[in-house]
Amino acid sequence: MDTLRKNIGFIAATLSMLTAFAASATPIPLYDVYRRAEGLTYADLALTAVVYFIGAITALLIFGRISNHLGRKPVTFIAFALAAMASLILLDVDSALPLILARLLLGLSCGLASSAIAAYVVDSAPPSLSWLSAVIVGNSPMVGLTLGALSSGVLVEYAPYPRMLCYLVVLVEVAVAAVLVFLGKETVERKPGLVASFRPAFSLPQADRRLYPISACLFVSTWALGGFFQAYGPSIAADQLGSQSTITAALVFSSFLLPSAIGGPLSARLSPARAQRYGITVFVLAVGGILYSVQTSMIAIFFVMSAIAGAAQGVALTGSIRSLLDGIGPQDRAGVLSLIYATSYTGAAVTSFMAGQLSKFMSMFQLLLCYEGLAIIACVITLVFARNPRH
Repeated sequence: MDTLRKNIGFIAATLSMLTAFAASATPIPLYDVYRRAEGLTYADLALTAVVYFIGAITALLIFGRISNHLGRKPVTFIAFALAAMASLILLDVDSALPLILARLLLGLSCGLASSAIAAYVVDSAPPSLSWLSAVIVGNSPMVGLTLGALSSGVLVEYAPYPRMLCYLVVLVEVAVAAVLVFLGKETVERKPGLVASFRPAFSLPQADRRLYPISACLFVSTWALGGFFQAYGPSIAADQLGSQSTITAALVFSSFLLPSAIGGPLSARLSPARAQRYGITVFVLAVGGILYSVQTSMIAIFFVMSAIAGAAQGVALTGSIRSLLDGIGPQDRAGVLSLIYATSYTGAAVTSFMAGQLSKFMSMFQLLLCYEGLAIIACVITLVFARNPRH
């Protein structure tokens, strides 16, 4: 019975990560609709990305370790409650304020998912598949965001109540995932020290701390581009590729994110350092292809290059997460995962804020050039300094 409940817990934890991130991506295909109907600016859209990342960082800084004390399941329910509140707010968007507030709540939800639910995945994963938890933890955010964006785009394009139905679907998904989590097995015992856990602290207990700076370069450079697609994907579809369809907007956003799930399993036979080197090298080349496609308005090349960049990101991220989780016990996993995602969210938030300011006098193509430069810097550092864990 315990094995069955643990297996249910693993499935529930995986679906919970997907659900949390899917909820956060649901409004993205509607961004250009809100921009045209409610008068939102590019700076407003960039701000929604910034507050989303700030919410996630705040959750990781303050609440990243509370699941070690309350348990993985109760914190998962808190993440679901935040996502549900955000969905209710998004039912009536008439200005930038509701969208920004909802994105803040969704960021808090995803921050909890990135620590507590990610740790729940690692705790309950089958021991015989040691690589599986790293693949899920590394790629569930991208896959969840993709599923949320695509389903939202389809519902907005073809279903009734285009600005409401997608959020009602999210509420149903959250309820179903919560039931599965309730049936799953808790993986940690409650222990004292909850209040002390609110003090911001990240853990990196392994001896070889040289692994973190390299991984941080990869987290920041790849997640930064994801933040760009999140804020400007619908605008790229409308202004650069000539389509105002919400499905096209979702495809532009998803073309980079979904293939990262392919990159994770591809790295299973590679050492962590080799996965990092291969991943970031291909990533740099693919972003160059994206630049070419935007400059020439060639939508087919855009989708192909975005897919290759996403897969390369998956290889690099999975290799980095494997290196940092190597030899880490259950009691330290939430702290390490919080550090991983806090680094990623911080990099994405800072670059999104800078892009929002630069968008006032730079084109989309010029902004993308900046992201390519960041990726090149990360690539050089990784090629020179990447190392495998000592364990």
